[in-house]
Amino acid sequence: MPQPLPLPLPFPGVQEAPLVTELLFPEAQITVRGEFLLNEFATLTPDNLDFLRLYIKVRGNLKEVERILGLSYPTIRARFDTLLRSIGYEPEAADPRDETLRLLERGEITPEEATKRLKGK
Repeated sequence: MPQPLPLPLPFPGVQEAPLVTELLFPEAQITVRGEFLLNEFATLTPDNLDFLRLYIKVRGNLKEVERILGLSYPTIRARFDTLLRSIGYEPEAADPRDETLRLLERGEITPEEATKRLKGK
C-alpha cells in the first residue's frame, strides 16, 4: 500500500472544516463509513502544527521556542496567538509592561527609563 498523504489543509478557497466520511484500518482490513468530524488539531496548517509540536517538545516554554527558531519573542508570541486562534481560543491580551521589560533586558533602555515607564510617567 502506498504511503498516505497528509490532509490537504487548508484547502484553497474553502473556509469550512472537512467532514471525514470513511476510515480505513489497512492491517485489520476494516473500513468504517459515516460522517466524522475532525478535531481542531487535525485541521491545523503545517506551520501551526510544526509550531505546536515544538511548543509541546519544550514543555510550553516560549523563550525556548524563541531560542530554537532564532526569532524574536514578539514574533514567537504572535505565532502562538495565531495558533490559539486557529484552535478556537482567543489569546490573552499582552501585558503592556512586558515590552518595557524586554527592552530593559536587551539593554535598549536604562533601568531609570524602565522604572518611569512601569510607573506610567
